[in-house]
Amino acid sequence: MKTIPRWLLLCGALGLAAGGVQAQQAASAGGPGGLCNAPCDPYPGKKKLLVIADVQSGFHHTSINHTMAVIEEMGRKSGDYVAFLRTDSQLITKSPVKVTSARYARGNTNIRNLDYFDAVVFLGSGEGTMSDQQKADLIAAIHDDGKGLVLGHAQGVNFYNWPEWGQMIGGFMANEYPVSGMKAKVVDPSWKGAAAFGKGSFLWADQWPVLKPEFTRGSVHTIMALDPAAMTPEQKARSGRSDDYYPIVWAKNYGKGRVFNFTGGHRDEFLDEPKNQALLLEGIDWALGLRSENVTLDKP
Repeated sequence: MKTIPRWLLLCGALGLAAGGVQAQQAASAGGPGGLCNAPCDPYPGKKKLLVIADVQSGFHHTSINHTMAVIEEMGRKSGDYVAFLRTDSQLITKSPVKVTSARYARGNTNIRNLDYFDAVVFLGSGEGTMSDQQKADLIAAIHDDGKGLVLGHAQGVNFYNWPEWGQMIGGFMANEYPVSGMKAKVVDPSWKGAAAFGKGSFLWADQWPVLKPEFTRGSVHTIMALDPAAMTPEQKARSGRSDDYYPIVWAKNYGKGRVFNFTGGHRDEFLDEPKNQALLLEGIDWALGLRSENVTLDKP
């Protein structure tokens, strides 16, 4: 049996070491599917969507987990964005996030803050767990930095003690109509996802918001609305409105940012409908800055 020369073994070892360094450098430069080491961007060139479902202080909608799954899957299938799913509000900050841990005492915990994300999907409930500084950072990220905000079901019943939230999203809700659904109609067919529902009134089975009277016409751009001509006297009385203003899917600019409110999603089945997903995806893409849409405010 021949003995391998020592110099040849050394060359092989050096080659393996060089290869390992090159692989590590390549990984640190970024790569698909998370193939890199912090603090690199594992998804270079992709829009980043932060999905927050912090329900520690409010109602636990059972559909929230399904909503998160649908949003993540739509991003994967379309290739439009990568969704980061969180059930806490830790990343809603523009400051460095510090973690107290013996294992990570020197940092390098791969934590991102709002600067990393292009838009936030908010599915939380109640008054939230964010500090005043976090709230200010979220407002600044949308209004000043031009990022997007996408709102899921029942976001108008949150943060009653935070007036800026109502201003940002368009207004607050008073309560909700029954989950059996109501007749709806397309208001702006220039949104392709809305146009797919046709020109006539149709039954949209989900739980829709009863907006507070302070939610005035002209505060948002309505894409879909409840059809006042199909409402019963009881439903109109419950609305507390006399202006026939019933937006249920809308968009608006907020400073430099983009806000899309998709108020449906109480039922899992609602989010499984292809047309509903297409409309939601269009809104997310617009909030991410991937497409242009008409968001002219409704005429007062």
